Amino acid sequence: MTIMTDAGVTVRWRGGYGRLWSAAVLSRFGDAVRNVAFPLVAAGLTTSPFLLSVVSAAGYLPWLLFGLLGGALADRVDRRRAMWTVDVVRGVLVAAFALALALGQAHLAVLAVLAFALTTLQTLFDNAATAILPTLVPRAALPSANARLMTGQALAGTFLGAPAAGLLVTAGVALPFAVDAATYLVAAALIASLPRPAVGVSVRPAGSTLRSEIAAGVRRLWRDRLLRGGCLANLLGNLVIGGLQALLVLIITRWAGASDVVFGLVLAAYGAGGVVGGLVATRVGRWVGGGAAAMVLALAAQAGCLLVIGGVPHPAATAAALAVFGVAGMVVNVHFVSLTQQRTPDDLLGRVSSAERTLGAAGAPVGALLFGALAEVTEVNVPALAGAAFLAVSALVVRRAARTERLDDETVNRGV
Repeated sequence: MTIMTDAGVTVRWRGGYGRLWSAAVLSRFGDAVRNVAFPLVAAGLTTSPFLLSVVSAAGYLPWLLFGLLGGALADRVDRRRAMWTVDVVRGVLVAAFALALALGQAHLAVLAVLAFALTTLQTLFDNAATAILPTLVPRAALPSANARLMTGQALAGTFLGAPAAGLLVTAGVALPFAVDAATYLVAAALIASLPRPAVGVSVRPAGSTLRSEIAAGVRRLWRDRLLRGGCLANLLGNLVIGGLQALLVLIITRWAGASDVVFGLVLAAYGAGGVVGGLVATRVGRWVGGGAAAMVLALAAQAGCLLVIGGVPHPAATAAALAVFGVAGMVVNVHFVSLTQQRTPDDLLGRVSSAERTLGAAGAPVGALLFGALAEVTEVNVPALAGAAFLAVSALVVRRAARTERLDDETVNRGV
C-alpha cells in the first residue's frame, strides 16, 4: 500500500513507516488506558490532595531534568535499538506494577516512582521517534506522514483507549496496566523490525561530550529564526493549555453551566476536533502556502476560540469552541514537528527536538499556577480571555519569524 501526499511524493505504507505508525498508535492506546487507571489507583491509595499532586508532578518532572539529555542520547545511538529497548523496559516495569496491584502490594511511593521512570524513558523514546521518521519517508512527505501518525494516535487514545479503560478497570484494577504492558512489548517488536538501513548513527567528533552536544543542539535551534519563533509559540501555547486543563472543569460547569453529563460531551468535542485537525492539516498548509502560514492561522483561530470560551457562558458555545481549538491545535503540532524535521540536519534532530520539548514542558505547570492565581482573584472565565492574548502573541511571533526569513531569502536570491 502507498500513500500519495499533497506534494506528489509517495510514502510506502508497507515499509518502515507502516510499522512505526502501528507501533505509535498501539502505544498511544496503551498509554490512554493507563492514564485513566493511574489517578484512580492513586486516589485509592491516598485521600491527600498534596500526595496526589506529588504523583502527578513525578510524571512531568523528568522532561525538565532529562529532556535535553534524552535528545543528545537519541543522536548518539542507534535510534531503532534505543526505541525498542525503551519499550521493552517500560513493558516490564508496567507489568511488574500490574502484578503488585493484583497481589495487593501497591504503594503510593511505588506509583510515583513508576510515573517518574516511565517519563524518564519517554524523553529518549520521543526524541528518537521524532528523529527516525525522516529516515523512513521523504522529507517532502513529512507533513502528511506526521498528520496520519498524529491522527491515528488521537483516535486510539481518545476514542478507543479512554473508553476501554473504564471497562477494564471494572474488571480489575490491575488489568489496564497489564494491557499497557502488552502494548509496549508488541510495539517493541514492531520497532525492532524496522529496516536497518533506514536508521543511522552520527559520528561524533573526537573529545565530544554530552554537554557540548546538547549546547550544539540548542545553538542550532536558536539560530533558526523560524524554529525559534515556533518554539516560543509552543511555550506560550503550553502555558495556556496547562492553565486551561487546570480550570476547564470549572469553566465548563460553573461558567458555562453544563451538567456532569454535558461536561463529558463538551470534552469529547475537543478530542473529535483533534482527529479532524489531523485529517485536514496538510490541506490547510497547502491552501495557505506552507507550514508556517498554517501555524499562524491556527494560532489565531485558537485565540478566537478562547474569546468564545471566556465570553459566551453556554455549553454549546464552549463545545464548538473547544472542537475548533482541537482542530487548530493539531494543525500547529503537525506543521511545527514537520518544519523541525525538514529544517534540521539528521545528526542534530534529536537534540533540537528535545530542546523544543523541554522548553514547552516548562510552560504547562507555570500556566496552571498563573491561571489558577488569576481565577482566584477575578472570575473563572478570565484566564481563558488572558489565554487568547497569549495565543495572539504566539501567532504574531511565528508570522514575524516567517516574514523575516522570507525577506532574508529574497535578499540572498537577489545577490544583495
